[in-house]
Amino acid sequence: MNVNEHEERQDQSGDDAQVSTGASLDAGGVPEAAIPELVIISGMSGAGRSTAAKCLEDLGWFVVDNLPPALIPTMVELGARSQGNVARIAVVVDVRGRRFFDNLRESLADLEAKHVTRRIVFLESSDDALVRRFESVRRPHPLQGDGRIVDGIDAERELLRELRGDADLVIDTSSLNVHELRAKMDAQFAGDEEPELRATVMSFGFKYGLPVDADLVADMRFLPNPHWVPELRPFTGLNEEVSAYVFNQPGAKEFLDRYAELLRLIAAGYRREGKRYVTIAIGCTGGKHRSVATSEKLAARLAAEGVETVVVHRDMGRE
Repeated sequence: MNVNEHEERQDQSGDDAQVSTGASLDAGGVPEAAIPELVIISGMSGAGRSTAAKCLEDLGWFVVDNLPPALIPTMVELGARSQGNVARIAVVVDVRGRRFFDNLRESLADLEAKHVTRRIVFLESSDDALVRRFESVRRPHPLQGDGRIVDGIDAERELLRELRGDADLVIDTSSLNVHELRAKMDAQFAGDEEPELRATVMSFGFKYGLPVDADLVADMRFLPNPHWVPELRPFTGLNEEVSAYVFNQPGAKEFLDRYAELLRLIAAGYRREGKRYVTIAIGCTGGKHRSVATSEKLAARLAAEGVETVVVHRDMGRE
C-alpha cells in the first residue's frame, strides 16, 4: 500500500470537519499552562496528510481533519478548557476548505497573539509521484476542475508556496510508502520529552537530484572521490577504510569543524525562532562515499551536543 492509497481511504469520510465537544466557553482568560500543543498538518493532496494525521492520533493526539482555519483558535481554547484531557491537538488543513490562506493566516496571527506554540508539518511530493497516486485511485485532483491532474497540482503548489516556506518540518514522500512515512512521524513526535531541536542528517547524490525537504545543503565534491580507488569502490562511507580515506584528505576535517560550528550558530537561531526541526543534506556525486562518511561524523557531533539526530542515507545502494 502506498501513501496515497492509505490517504484516500481516510479522506473518503473526511470532507467535513467532525468536532464533538460538550464544553462551553466563558469570557474569562485561559491559563497559559493549560494551552495544548498544536500541530497543523498540511501539504500537497496525495502526499500523505491523512497518514501523518493517523500517526499522531495513534500517539495520543486529538486529531481534527479538514477543520476550517478560522476555527483553529476556537479548537485550541476548547482544548485548554478540557482540564488536561486534550493536551495535544493536530489539525489537518488543506485546499478543500477554500478561502485557504486568508483564514489560515488570520488564525495563525491570532494564535501568535495568544502565545500559543504551534508547529506546521508540510507533506511534499514530486509531480510524477502525485500523478501516479491520483491515477492509481482514479480520483481527480481537488483543484483540477476541467483540466488535467497536473493543472490541479500546479494550482495547489502555488497556493501552498508561502505555507511551505513557514513550515517547521517538511517531509518529502515521493519515494516513501505508508510505513516509512509513519516511521518519520514517529521519529519526530514519539516520546514524552520534546527535545529543543531535532535534526535529520541526510546523505544524497547530486546526480539523483537535491532533496526537496532540505533546509541546509553542503557539497562534499571538493574532496577526492573514493570511487576512483579500486579497493574502496565496492564499499560505502559506513566502511572505516572509506571514512578514514575521506577525512585524511586536505580540508575534510577543517570542513567538519567549521560546519559544525556554523550549525551551532544556526541552531541557536532556530531555537529563538521556535523552529524545532532541521534537515541537513550532505551531497556528493553518487551519495555513496563522501556524503555518507561526512553525514555520520556530523550526526555524531550534533548528538554529542544534545541535538536529537536521525541519519538517513537516501541514495546509498541505489547505483
